[in-house]
Amino acid sequence: MASSKSQYTTKQWILASKPTGAPVLSGPNATFKLQTITLPPLKEGQLLSKVRYFSNDTGLRNFIQSTVSPERFYVPMVQVGQPMRSGIIAEVIESASPDFKAGDLVMDFHLGTWSELVILDAATSQRLAPLPNDLPLTHYLGAFGASGLAAYTGLVYAGGAKAGDTIVISAAAGATGSVAIQIATKLLGAKRVIGIAGSDEKCAWVRDQLGAHACVNYKSPTFVEDLKAATPDEVDVYFDNVGGHVLDAMLTRVKRHGTIAVCGCVSAYNTDEPMALKNWFEVISNRITIRGFIMLDYMDKAPGILKELIAASADGRIKLHDGQTVVEGRIEDQPEIWMRLFSGANQGKLLTKLIA
Repeated sequence: MASSKSQYTTKQWILASKPTGAPVLSGPNATFKLQTITLPPLKEGQLLSKVRYFSNDTGLRNFIQSTVSPERFYVPMVQVGQPMRSGIIAEVIESASPDFKAGDLVMDFHLGTWSELVILDAATSQRLAPLPNDLPLTHYLGAFGASGLAAYTGLVYAGGAKAGDTIVISAAAGATGSVAIQIATKLLGAKRVIGIAGSDEKCAWVRDQLGAHACVNYKSPTFVEDLKAATPDEVDVYFDNVGGHVLDAMLTRVKRHGTIAVCGCVSAYNTDEPMALKNWFEVISNRITIRGFIMLDYMDKAPGILKELIAASADGRIKLHDGQTVVEGRIEDQPEIWMRLFSGANQGKLLTKLIA
């Protein structure tokens, strides 16, 4: 198929400076800069696409600055002057691949950019098929995408969770945590599942809608006591999304020879202060296994996992009602919408619906 000779311009956010704390949204030291660029002509195997949705994920914070050196980071980091990356759903406008045509909806897990128009490689783009029960296709960026895969692989492969276990999941009202709660209760048959979230309202949703046996508000002044009361028989597997004082408290609740599966450390993403753990000796005393993991390590298992998650949604075992927060915004609004993640403004997955 011949490559396109047309040229298009697009607005695009680039990384202007690496933050040392929270990203700066305006002023001379702004983390991001909006520019207008001319896209190159399509090459064979590429797709010119119009972005419909951005996936907003806390992990993107590490793409722009991290304590991990670039050569040790799990994906290429965004360098100053490069476009900011994220997962996207986009509509194909022009195709230089025989496998896609104009009008197709496609997704990329993490190689999309904060742009109105993008050029995608057909080889890494996934065509979106209809979901059961007329579920929105945006769930491909959440429960049926990276968030769901992280929840499943973290519990089953990194955590070794099984039927009869007691499992605790932090950030339980977030994109990954809300799916992990349901996998633990509905698919794995855990004996007891406890969520940790940042408000009483979120805890009520985690408990009453997602099916957790209990949920603890980590902002409560009685958090440590509440956590102990919610885990009277201690914990086999802790799925950690946050690090910080929540992890420190959980070190005292994991059973001897228990496991902590580390998915994220959001409490430390926007600070240059070191994370303090006063209960670290619990790891030694109780022979606790701590295992970090990346969803990308298990991509060979992804088709089977997604098939299971979609089937569980179709038959009602996994509920996605109210499981995503969709914010309409222009390209100019994207950095601010993404930053809402760090103040807990979302319930479930936070998505930007790009509007003109």
